[in-house]
Amino acid sequence: MDVEPQLRRHAGMASFGQRPARQSWSPRARRLIEESCALSADWLGAPLKRCLDAFDQSLYQQAERSRNHLEQQRCFDSRALLDQQRVAFAQRFIEDLSDSFARLDESDTPPADDGPLQPLSLLDRNEHELNTALDKLAARGEGHNSLLLSELGYRFAVLVAMPPLEGDALPPSPTNLARALRTASEPMQLPIEHRLLLLQVFEQTVTGTLGKLYESLNAHLLDDGILPQLRTFSVARSGPAHAGSGRAAPATTDEPVHASEAPVATSATAATSATSNEPIAVLETLRDLLARGRTHNSSAAAQGRAATADELQVALDALQQHLVQVTDKASRELRSAQRLREELVLQLNTGKPLGAEPTQLSAEQDDTVELVAMLFEQLGQQLHQGPHARALLGDLQLPMLRLAVTDHDFFDQREHPGRRLLGTVAEAANDWLDGPDGETDGPLLARLEQLVERARREPPSAGLYTTLLADIEHHLAQLNRKAQTTERRHIEAMQGREKLDQARHRASELMSERFAKTQPRGLLRALLERAWSDVLALTLLRHGEDSETFAWRLRITDQLLGQLPVDDPALLRQEVEAGLQQIGMHAEEAEQVAQRLIGTPVPAPTAAAPQVDATAPIPSNAPPAPTVARKTSVTKAASKKAPAITSSETATVPAAMPTPAPAPEATAPLPVVQAQAPMASAIPHPTLAATTDNLPSATDLALRLKQRQRLGEQRSQEGRRGNDTAEQPPLGPQEARIHNRLRQLPFGSWFEFADPAGGAPTALKLAWFSPISGNSLFVTRRGQRGEEMNLRELARAMASGRVREMPAQRDGLLDRAWHSLTSNLLRPTRSGARP
Repeated sequence: MDVEPQLRRHAGMASFGQRPARQSWSPRARRLIEESCALSADWLGAPLKRCLDAFDQSLYQQAERSRNHLEQQRCFDSRALLDQQRVAFAQRFIEDLSDSFARLDESDTPPADDGPLQPLSLLDRNEHELNTALDKLAARGEGHNSLLLSELGYRFAVLVAMPPLEGDALPPSPTNLARALRTASEPMQLPIEHRLLLLQVFEQTVTGTLGKLYESLNAHLLDDGILPQLRTFSVARSGPAHAGSGRAAPATTDEPVHASEAPVATSATAATSATSNEPIAVLETLRDLLARGRTHNSSAAAQGRAATADELQVALDALQQHLVQVTDKASRELRSAQRLREELVLQLNTGKPLGAEPTQLSAEQDDTVELVAMLFEQLGQQLHQGPHARALLGDLQLPMLRLAVTDHDFFDQREHPGRRLLGTVAEAANDWLDGPDGETDGPLLARLEQLVERARREPPSAGLYTTLLADIEHHLAQLNRKAQTTERRHIEAMQGREKLDQARHRASELMSERFAKTQPRGLLRALLERAWSDVLALTLLRHGEDSETFAWRLRITDQLLGQLPVDDPALLRQEVEAGLQQIGMHAEEAEQVAQRLIGTPVPAPTAAAPQVDATAPIPSNAPPAPTVARKTSVTKAASKKAPAITSSETATVPAAMPTPAPAPEATAPLPVVQAQAPMASAIPHPTLAATTDNLPSATDLALRLKQRQRLGEQRSQEGRRGNDTAEQPPLGPQEARIHNRLRQLPFGSWFEFADPAGGAPTALKLAWFSPISGNSLFVTRRGQRGEEMNLRELARAMASGRVREMPAQRDGLLDRAWHSLTSNLLRPTRSGARP
């Protein structure tokens, strides 16, 4: 908005004006300091807004790339905090900057403290990491703007009559801006990884453009006559010279390099860069390290003219076309630095007449070729053993070399499109093409090959690589969303099974309590253990333990065990049939079990009852014979005692056979069922014997029930679940420690499972585990089910070495390759042989 700069200016001046005027400041000095403060606040407004926008976009992209829902939620929470405190963040930043101007002449020496010594405490790892990142940000900013900061320090020192100001004594220095950024972000309480991300974005959007602010401040003070004759100059480094480079090497290390301490400063700077979150050392520092390594095996430089940039590009293009023609996809490989040199020199001198002066690579070109070759060599060492990733890297080596020799930002900028594309292609090929799960994504391979072909065919530029990067990131985002959807389905299925297991466990407990009072035998015991317990579990899942429906099912259980009186045997049989059909039993089989267990009561004929002729036709007004309908319903009498069962709870099954007619000799009246009459023997009353003559025997039905598949269980799982419920030996001390740690791990942790046959290990992600039972689910990168095991089993496997937890990798493949490259260059003694 247009009013934002004015609001920032008023806020900064108000904060500045709250401090009393220094007695030693002249009116002119105070005016110039206030104007410099307002100029800095106005200038920093737009970059700070871009920083917050870029930070919000980075959080969104990180959430899109992440496959851990907890990490995604943290990103969204940080975005919400940023949206709520965006204005307050900018105000705190400007107020801290204004306070730095107000304390311009204060000494930064801490006062002596004669109080008691404070107790020592361990250094917080997150705090140390944040302080290190802030120091590196400030050091890089001061290194890039050392000359302008030197002029500004002299001019501000004249205003307040102090020695030249530098570091945190200079208000607009990168050190003070980094401190203001930390002060402004503290109330937001962001996670440490998001605070580090904010520092990276701040360096790209604000610190990288501070040179214009320092030029404006120097020009403002110069117009007012402050040190008009001041001139600064850069000190040449005393490190190894680059013969034939044709240009002076600027001081671009993390700290300003003085002539007397260049070798030490350069090595320390590169070493620090190798261990920080910013893995890149600048090109000139890397060249210094290369030159220092050559001192052990120095040789006479090759004679000839140094190739121009255009000649080198023509040679690289010719070499690239030659390799495409003479090699196939299977034989393409990463080329070493020595081989690249020889092939490039051969292309540079192809077609020259005899006796012509040979063309050689300049020192800078030679160093660039070697650094790119070493980078690709380190990348190749980070990859899985597979053909696709190395072939793609081999095809990208020359296009990246063409980009690196024309654009030195490839080495200096972490977010350079070429570097990001290289890292993205390496990660995609390593994870999705040559991953440990052994699967290859055909469409992704075709897309990556098209991308590499376009990079080889078109001239290198940042715009080209930005377009290619957006294309491949869009395709990878689709793969990640598909994998997340598949993973979510498996997790939901696992959670459903977990709820069913808990319900079955509760049903077994309730059944065991009743078995302790009454010991059933034969068919009744098989029914209660293998089928009716599943009916209770299903009712518990649908209605809950406190529902009327579940209480009614428990009442039926007690009636079957003879612990409660049976007022209506027909109703009891219908309820048993309905419950068995709900768990998937066929209607005919459920009817057979209910009839064999309970039977169908036959009403006793009275003396005046007429004899029924079996051959006589049935009158038209006679009621239909009772049959088992497709959906079992309770009778009117039952509706007064039991809650209605909805049609969705009743399985739709084919119509059962009609109830057999009673035998003519069954004329005795059915006695009333007495209370507490035991039904454990499952033997029907003698008057029902003729009804059950055509049914399978009780032994046959009991065997069928024992062989029946349980609810929510497959045949292959029955044996395994039986083993799971067996008594497990207690965990040892080491296994117990591992088990306790596993229960605290977040979802998304990766584990490596060894192959029992001696093959390559498999990497699987812990997608979910139950805090109650400890059952866990592992999935592949594509979201497919990998392993299911209990956390106790996992602890034993980890203790025996069959499973290993993979450490979390904060850096990608490219960053780790840069770390390795820099570490190799920093070794005290390097082999004289060239790679």
